[in-house]
Amino acid sequence: MLGITGFAFFLVAVFLLNVTPGPDTAYIVGRSVAQGRGAGIVSALGISAGCIVHTLACAFGLTAILAASATAFTVIKIAGAIYLIYLGVRLIFARHDDSAQQVRTNEKVAPKSLRQLFAQGFVTNVLNPKVVLFFVSFFPQFVAADSQHKTLAFLTLGVVFIAMSTVWNGFVAWIAGSVTERFAGKSGVKKWLDRGVGGAFVGLGIKLATSHR
Repeated sequence: MLGITGFAFFLVAVFLLNVTPGPDTAYIVGRSVAQGRGAGIVSALGISAGCIVHTLACAFGLTAILAASATAFTVIKIAGAIYLIYLGVRLIFARHDDSAQQVRTNEKVAPKSLRQLFAQGFVTNVLNPKVVLFFVSFFPQFVAADSQHKTLAFLTLGVVFIAMSTVWNGFVAWIAGSVTERFAGKSGVKKWLDRGVGGAFVGLGIKLATSHR
């Protein structure tokens, strides 16, 4: 159908990709730890929205241009790395007060809105050049060279990829948020959870910035 080949293998490969931790997983866990399950799920939806951009770019040829241009790749890579490091540093240095009254009165540490969480998830995914290269190198393997419906084939594979990723990321957000709620009120545990996730963000950002094509 539409020139798609090896669809069963595609499903297995996407599943394995999703269960392998990466920047998206780290971001979802970080947001779930910081604000609970709902925040993690909204962040996962933002990441899925970013995958829509990659799917459209792949289907209409823009991804191939980015993959062929060293300058475009470098710009996206550095931008994504800076953003991940920024998020990580904010988590590492976030304030954790034991006083409930301090939390209520300190407006500067107010939780991010759902719109902000969605936008951050979207940006985190769109600015990850490895996702760009994944789409352009992986998807074409499952579309026949002689297919007369290549664009529809890419779009179909993208929809399947996004659906599977959304389900898995939502599950990750739910688990991470549940663990966080269990330790609610224990600021010491929360502080080290935030620092651990923040450190992972910074590490991923540095790795992304220093990665080769």
